[in-house]
Amino acid sequence: MIMLGDKERTLRFLQQFSRLLTSAFLWLPRLHISRYLPTDTIASGIHPVYFCSTHYIEMLLKAEVPLVFSAFHMSGFAPSQICLQWITQCFWNYLDWVEICHYIVTCVFLGPDYQVYICIAIFKHLQQDILQHTQTQDLQVFLKEEPLHGFRVSDYFEYMEILEQNYRPVLLRDMRNIRVQST
Repeated sequence: MIMLGDKERTLRFLQQFSRLLTSAFLWLPRLHISRYLPTDTIASGIHPVYFCSTHYIEMLLKAEVPLVFSAFHMSGFAPSQICLQWITQCFWNYLDWVEICHYIVTCVFLGPDYQVYICIAIFKHLQQDILQHTQTQDLQVFLKEEPLHGFRVSDYFEYMEILEQNYRPVLLRDMRNIRVQST
């Protein structure tokens, strides 16, 4: 879809993209069957994005948007559950097409850690809605079934740059070492 149906261009892009670290976090099936992962990781059935990206989403959410983190805790489920669904679907049915493209391009050009920063920015954007749906006890339904209204990646670039300055060394180190991590 991004290459407007041009098969050759798409194939060239995918061949080049598969060599980037970012592809491991955006193209989930490619990484999970990779020969570069430890066999215990592959055998576990748990995608490495779950124990890398979503782990940091929870950690950063607690530090950066504590009210949202508390709302999840009170609701009885983890933000990683929602983020894993968003990431697995590449935000399909949650963001409009332009924002999905912005998400992909941001992660490709700025680094795989931006996957984490974008999720934190979304939670920051939705803070008031999340607090309201926590009170009405339908937070999980809201986050799983509703599109992310009004979120634009470009509106949060400054915020994500601050997150990058504070957290990039640790996140990228762990993302680069995904081959040697095990569950």
